[in-house]
Amino acid sequence: MAHEAPKNVLISEYYSRPEWERSFASYEALTELGWLSGLLMGFTLSIYGSSSLSLILFCSFLNLMAFVASFLSVKDPVLVFERRLVTIERVLDFAHRGFSLASKALDGIRIEENLRNENVSIFCGGLLLFSLATSILFTPLPVFFYKSLGVPQSLVFGIFAFNTFGGLLGYVLAGRWAQQLNGRTVVKKTSLMRGLSSLVLVSAVVLPSFFVLTLSIIALTVMGVAYGFFLISTLSISMELIPEGKAGAFNALMGLSVALGSFIGTFTAENYGFPMLFIVACTIFLLSYITFKTYAD
Repeated sequence: MAHEAPKNVLISEYYSRPEWERSFASYEALTELGWLSGLLMGFTLSIYGSSSLSLILFCSFLNLMAFVASFLSVKDPVLVFERRLVTIERVLDFAHRGFSLASKALDGIRIEENLRNENVSIFCGGLLLFSLATSILFTPLPVFFYKSLGVPQSLVFGIFAFNTFGGLLGYVLAGRWAQQLNGRTVVKKTSLMRGLSSLVLVSAVVLPSFFVLTLSIIALTVMGVAYGFFLISTLSISMELIPEGKAGAFNALMGLSVALGSFIGTFTAENYGFPMLFIVACTIFLLSYITFKTYAD
């Protein structure tokens, strides 16, 4: 998690505000491509019986290569002012709207617009709920495929590759449509979409395993696409809203919600079963949708 805050700040300072969505999408697409390659590689190596030690050594070698590449290529921007400029623009825009509404009121014009500044706490609350629901759902999900659906352990890699592929597709589409995206609308719709997709998995109670597996693959792919759009929009919005020096604390809160979700997810699946797990995740996704709707409307 430690690299997330400086990575986001670097991208937001290297590029102007209109380029943030496309820049974040390009970075995340490359990252997701690496993640997908890793899943497929792990899937292949596990089939051919590679030992745990071999996998650990191989991953350590890749991390060493990443460190060397970062050390040689990543440089601080010459000037650090873009986020401050965006903050100034937001303050001036808010003041301009205030003066405009006051002028209309003095002229006797009926005012239907509400003068409201964006609430950082509500936005962060929606993000925390979304992250919590994601962790609750995905932490015990491999066990669901293995125990409830009888999928061989080696094939679980292949199933989750669909989610990663969906994420990659989402990043590519978000980058292509960056200029047309309304981030505040995207975060609402994608949180609702992921909630409804997680509810599809409750069908495991009544449908045969084959149909449940097919629906699960479709749901994971849709969730991946939705997450791609969601992440690009929230990264861009957070770089506008989160004050300087607070990005690390923000990521720490996100990490805490992931850890808490891991505990709640495994506890719920173990004691109340997977259908209840999917219902709980869906409920929290819907709460996230309501929170983002409160923030954006």
